[in-house]
Amino acid sequence: MSPFELTRTLPEDATGAALRADVLQGLTRTPKTLPPKWFYDSRGSELFEEITRLPEYYPTRAEREILLARGSEIAARTRARTLVELGSGSSDKTRHLLDELTALQLYVPVDVSGSALTGAARSLLAERPGLRVHALIADFTAGLALPATPGPRLVAFLGGTIGNLLPAERAVFLASVRALLAPGDALLLGTDLVKDESVLVRAYDDAAGVTAAFNKNVLSVIDRELGADFDPRDFGHVALWDAENEWIEMRLRARRALTVKIPELDLVVHFQAGEEVRTEVSAKFRQDGVRTELSAAGMELTRWWTDEAGRFALSLATAV
Repeated sequence: MSPFELTRTLPEDATGAALRADVLQGLTRTPKTLPPKWFYDSRGSELFEEITRLPEYYPTRAEREILLARGSEIAARTRARTLVELGSGSSDKTRHLLDELTALQLYVPVDVSGSALTGAARSLLAERPGLRVHALIADFTAGLALPATPGPRLVAFLGGTIGNLLPAERAVFLASVRALLAPGDALLLGTDLVKDESVLVRAYDDAAGVTAAFNKNVLSVIDRELGADFDPRDFGHVALWDAENEWIEMRLRARRALTVKIPELDLVVHFQAGEEVRTEVSAKFRQDGVRTELSAAGMELTRWWTDEAGRFALSLATAV
């Protein structure tokens, strides 16, 4: 049996069709929006990796601190023989778990990028010859069917990515995760926590301008994939804290009145000077709120770990 298997559950043109639908819907509504998943072409992924190393951007370091400190406890509590990682990307965070999950037989990374999955799998298999990897090219936000895998299973959703979903979207997503869990399975969830506004804003508006470049990269993706004539220089990067909703919003603000043509959509988009496009919501959480959302989806919060500074949390939940 090959140690690496790749299964596609998305149609070949699903990504292109989704981009066209999201851009058409998002840029013809008021206010304008674009989903954050379109940041992540190869250049966007490079920029995000750079962001994770910035002094202002604490979540990656804080989550790694928890994984290193609590990995053995996570392994002991879950006894996982299968690790399923949603939105796995380069699988860098996962290595800390793989080091501790001594009973593990199978790793199932799930991502929309086949190249990212293949590259990560090759790296992991070179480091861990006994590991089996069954990668899934899939959109985990659209429901997910897993291959037959040995239990107990640990489903990991790390990096605070759940914060990119709006509350109603989170409810649907968590219910879909609950549907994957059999008795004995668990969810490991990473959530960034509510903290001082200045700390949060700096994490999304760094002094070096890397996050600004990352934010504007969505325009470059639309230009390349849909033949648009966005000029990223026409837009400024905005990061602000919404205290009522307890989330960070990233936006692109038009520096002047302008018109953008998107030939693939037969669409012309007008921007007024100062008009903004929301490109990301990044919700921040409190323990009681995470517990409530998990409970509403049919899961029980059983363990809650934070980094020493209390900036980020990993929670373990089981089906009820």
